[in-house]
Amino acid sequence: MPVNARKAVVPPYLKKGDLIGMICPAGHMPKSRMRTCIRVLREQWGFRVREGRTLGAGEDYFSGTDEERLSDLQEMLDDPEVKAVLCARGGYGVGRIIDRVDFTALKKNPKWVVGFSDVTVLHAHIHSRLGIATLHGPMAGAFNAGGWKGASVDSLHRALTGKRTRYASEPHGFDRQGSATGPLIGGNLALLSHLVGSASMPDTEGGILFLEEVGEQLYNIDRMLHQLKRAGKLKGLAGLVVGGFTECRDTDRPFGQTPYEIVRDIVSEYEYPVCFGFPVSHGRENMALKSGCIHELKVRRKGTVLAECL
Repeated sequence: MPVNARKAVVPPYLKKGDLIGMICPAGHMPKSRMRTCIRVLREQWGFRVREGRTLGAGEDYFSGTDEERLSDLQEMLDDPEVKAVLCARGGYGVGRIIDRVDFTALKKNPKWVVGFSDVTVLHAHIHSRLGIATLHGPMAGAFNAGGWKGASVDSLHRALTGKRTRYASEPHGFDRQGSATGPLIGGNLALLSHLVGSASMPDTEGGILFLEEVGEQLYNIDRMLHQLKRAGKLKGLAGLVVGGFTECRDTDRPFGQTPYEIVRDIVSEYEYPVCFGFPVSHGRENMALKSGCIHELKVRRKGTVLAECL
């Protein structure tokens, strides 16, 4: 049976001198695009960094073969000296290896697993099978072009070092006001919809679900949300947080709705609070969220606040 997300174990927070393992468990990323991230982790934040073999590796789409990516991830999870595993990028590929990962060491010695996009698979699996909190947040690319000085990357540092997460967003015309408390769960819409029916799909009942998406066609957004709805994953929520739906595309014959209109209509029959335009996305605004931890969501006329409960 899936582990109840309400009993999520919070891994130890990091302090200066702790070791972060950095890997690419999915798509390829040139090593040159990771240098700023590695430098900031070491020189600005005071952590040690172990560079996995998959950084910059691979001859095609992936950052190495399935076996190479699995081995790199497994070693970082197994080593008790590694206090957090930072995924350098997403893309696609975690779903190909997730069922072969041995989480015995992680269960014995919980550590933060960090990333978003395709890393949603890791977040969801760790929640549903182990009941351990993870960190949905910026990856290596966010540190480039001065991004390491921005609010999103700063939120990653604050979350890793134990600061309480509390974020506010502007009101949106589609917001549905109300308050809710529950475990925060979610991530990328496409990945969550593809996890339905698998051992990695978390129980959303009573949770605050957050969603974001990038580059999808509008009809596919509609299809994926209906998949979650048909699977009962939208019915019993405590609340819904809708992040950025960036670079989404239409077909030659218009679908007729924007991404937010699609979401609004699909959840219109439910009564829980819903906020739109929350700063979690594939864009510059991507605040670090402690997935699995209990949060309070307040959607008001003047805006939304999502805060971690201490």
